[in-house]
Amino acid sequence: MDEHRKEPEKQELPRFDFMKEQIKERPLNKRKLLRRTVITVSMAVLFGLVACLTVLVLEPLFNNWLYPEAPAENITFPPDSEEMLPEDMALDDAELEQETAEPPPEQKEVVDELEVYRKTYSRLQKLATEVSRSLVMVTGVTEDRDWFDNMYESKGQTTGVIVANNGREYLILAAAEPVQTVQTITVTFYDESQAQAQVKMTDPISGLVILAIENKSVQDSTRDQIKTAALGSSNYASLPGSPVIALGSPAGMSGSVIYGMATSSGNALDTVDSRYKLITTDICGHREATGVLVNLSGQIIGVIDQKYNEPELENMISALGISELKGTIERMSNGNSQAYLGIHGIDVTKEANEELQVPFGAYVTEIEMDSPAMQAGIQSGDVIISLNGRTVGNFEEYIKALSDSTPGSTVNVTLMRMNQEAYTSMNIQVSLGELR
Repeated sequence: MDEHRKEPEKQELPRFDFMKEQIKERPLNKRKLLRRTVITVSMAVLFGLVACLTVLVLEPLFNNWLYPEAPAENITFPPDSEEMLPEDMALDDAELEQETAEPPPEQKEVVDELEVYRKTYSRLQKLATEVSRSLVMVTGVTEDRDWFDNMYESKGQTTGVIVANNGREYLILAAAEPVQTVQTITVTFYDESQAQAQVKMTDPISGLVILAIENKSVQDSTRDQIKTAALGSSNYASLPGSPVIALGSPAGMSGSVIYGMATSSGNALDTVDSRYKLITTDICGHREATGVLVNLSGQIIGVIDQKYNEPELENMISALGISELKGTIERMSNGNSQAYLGIHGIDVTKEANEELQVPFGAYVTEIEMDSPAMQAGIQSGDVIISLNGRTVGNFEEYIKALSDSTPGSTVNVTLMRMNQEAYTSMNIQVSLGELR
């Protein structure tokens, strides 16, 4: 029976091979993502700005409410008191007692010294103001055109000093360089009025010039304000260590004033056919300072000139001594030309005369190239003892004799020349040139 029992048939499940499922990622919209990012960042920035402004605006309000601040006080300064009123001069008893009480010796000594100090500088200031009436500002103007045909002006300035009035012109001494090759020269006086000037004569050795301004071109009110400078002396032994005032532009600015001391006055400069002495001071000024040095008598003792300074002292004020310049100023003011021989020289010292038998005279140290002296045969080492019949005992006397000679004239020069072991006399005819 069992054999006839049939096993139930297994039913096969239907097959779904035809169905396949695949999950795909959603495509990314970059523009939409970028827009949302920008919006988010913008909102964050906007929120930050609103928060900052809220804090800045509201914080002072809360602070002022919680911690009230006292109002600011007005700043006032007492007015200048130039003089005391009569009612201010009366003192009450307490003040009178304090005023009449004798101060301690130490305090009285300090007060006295300060008063002397104040009075001293007050007098120096008045002296400087008075001398400034003789000073002017000289401006040389040159007009030119650049590459683009635009007109421009170039200016050079220097301090000048009124040295004379010949009845027709005011004569002004100034440095020549700023007014060379300029088209117009303007002079500004003490009262700020101006006038046009012309070059009268230039001295190439000292580098100075005399400018002339016609009297009629100067206003009457200006004539009452200005004055001719008093020229003093720079040849006295006590000058080193003496107080001096530098006026003009010693600090590089017009109208500057500096007080100091002269430190030396005997430094002779090696210049052709002339001898100028350099005054040095302890005044620290500008490397291109101009102006004058004045003594305590209000006299000009030097014309500031910085080109002779040593490199390590380029800012220290130095000046050409006025004593040696007087002859040059006088010659240029009168419009006279300077004769030219062309030598550099020194004095023969007493020691050289006694020990080396060098005769007294103008000892020639150097001859200028192509000068009348070289053409006539004068040599270094010669000693000039006579010029055109005038005895020459030192180099200063040689300068005076030459300045009295006429350019272009022929003069007789007597000199002593070393020949073997002795000096012999020689006479040489020299045709003088003209200093240009």
